[in-house]
Amino acid sequence: MIFGRKPAPAAWIAVFLGNPGARYENTRHNAGFMAAGAIEKSVGVRINRLKYGALTAMATIGGKQVFLMKPQTYMNLSGNAVRQAMKFYKVPLSNVITVSDDVSLPAGKLRIRRSGSAGGHNGLKDIIAKCGGEGFPRIRIGVGAPPHDEYDVAAWVLAKLTESDAKTISEGAIRAAAALETIITRGLDPAMTQYN
Repeated sequence: MIFGRKPAPAAWIAVFLGNPGARYENTRHNAGFMAAGAIEKSVGVRINRLKYGALTAMATIGGKQVFLMKPQTYMNLSGNAVRQAMKFYKVPLSNVITVSDDVSLPAGKLRIRRSGSAGGHNGLKDIIAKCGGEGFPRIRIGVGAPPHDEYDVAAWVLAKLTESDAKTISEGAIRAAAALETIITRGLDPAMTQYN
């Protein structure tokens, strides 16, 4: 070991969106946190170091250093943590990947995009507002739409999952973690072809 040598800087930032605390565990809105659990197992790290208002870890994926983040600021303030990490590691917005839930997709389905609007997602909305725009890749995990139009969307995404939905969304989260690794190792287009 060479003393005084700095660790390799992060080439990518992966942001898993959810809400902290036991109250929000096993809810649709925490599909991003479920994907974080899957990536922990896959790359052998624990996302548990508090930094920039997020639980974090540095991982090596495909030979690249990736800063993993689970913002602990609640969904609608996620951009604060991401902005601080981008500034510290000098990572461009195009190398920030978000993983979040999506009520417009069937449960467990994935949608990977190069950029785009927030689509009504408050976590993505805050990142867009605070981190320089819409030009970042995102992986969205389908959590299913509310059962009828009058159903309150917030109540839907924050309600505890049934056993069946939990299994389907968890499987989607595992695939989202694999898609994240594919984006970093092989690029966005192969990931979109394989997982969309």
